[in-house]
Amino acid sequence: MPEHGGDLWIANSVSDLIQGDINEHLSLEAIPLTGDVLGLGTTTSFDNGELSFLPNGAGNTTIWKCQAADGRIRALQRGDGNTHFPYVCFSADASGVRLPVDPADLGDVRGRPLQDLVGKSIAGLRDQGLLVEAPIYGLRMELEWSSLVITVASKLCMGQQRRNSRIAHSEASDSAAASSIYQTLQHYRLAAQDPGVADDPIRYLGRSLHWECCGFYDTDPARGRVTVPQEGAFLHLHGCSVDLRHGGHLHHEHPGTSLLAVKRFGLYPLQRLHHLESDLAVERPVFAAGALQFSVVNRGAMDVSDVGVAVVIDDRYSGHRYLRLPWLAAGEEEHFTLALDLSPGPHRLEVIADPEQQILEAPELQASNRAVLEVRL
Repeated sequence: MPEHGGDLWIANSVSDLIQGDINEHLSLEAIPLTGDVLGLGTTTSFDNGELSFLPNGAGNTTIWKCQAADGRIRALQRGDGNTHFPYVCFSADASGVRLPVDPADLGDVRGRPLQDLVGKSIAGLRDQGLLVEAPIYGLRMELEWSSLVITVASKLCMGQQRRNSRIAHSEASDSAAASSIYQTLQHYRLAAQDPGVADDPIRYLGRSLHWECCGFYDTDPARGRVTVPQEGAFLHLHGCSVDLRHGGHLHHEHPGTSLLAVKRFGLYPLQRLHHLESDLAVERPVFAAGALQFSVVNRGAMDVSDVGVAVVIDDRYSGHRYLRLPWLAAGEEEHFTLALDLSPGPHRLEVIADPEQQILEAPELQASNRAVLEVRL
């Protein structure tokens, strides 16, 4: 048994994703894919789909993108134009903390709920002292299904709920985002034969019932770190059929899904969780030669998009100047020079990055979003 667990990085969270207004993205280049890397996530809203982290023949990991339009998959490559993710979680090389589970020890799994099977396996191995305690367990599984329903992201945002919730409360809106997320996604069915129901909203894909899967079991799902933030929603699993025809989120709790066999099962205790955050800052404001100069810096680990910058003169917000940054990568900065026709006397110049607070930043990091410069002409 491994004596300790591994690391898991979370870029945004499932809670962030279903609230909408995602302006933070993690680049594919920021994800190490050497060795056995566990992970899942979603692609951008203009090219929707699910991400599955699966082993490749070289002993490393490939990220497969599952298409919303037809349930098909393709391997992602650096620089292919679809490599920024609004939500993704991933481990380092976790091969050293893998605990293999003998499928024979699971007994007859036919028709059993997969989440219940995984949960009881974790509890049993912990009781036997074979598995260390961890907040989140990664898992790899090779599964055969009698029938399987999958979903693929076709609508990542749930409207403006995060922005609205700052000033108003709606019980219907608050409950709908989490409870309806899978209902709003594109559904597909895999089965031995087409049910032949003309008005079936679940599209039949074919007979690809042998799947390679990767996912996470969160012991505290209400926090919405890697699962939908609902009580009892412990398991989040993505995968691809072994014939590499289809992929997506395995809707294991759907009444149209039925497990046939577990071919391979590995558990990975992930004890150290790291949350990747955005951190904008306004730096080096200077007024000289009739112009205000300043830089907006991205100190965080996430690339950010569509960032507003407001310049307020003498606290007159109604007449503020407004700039917009379409993209600012992690670790980079943008320098601005803004001509200002100021009258003689004292002036207070304030620069605010992200004045609408659309970027997800921890409260303790938001102070650096503002810079004030007192000048006298």
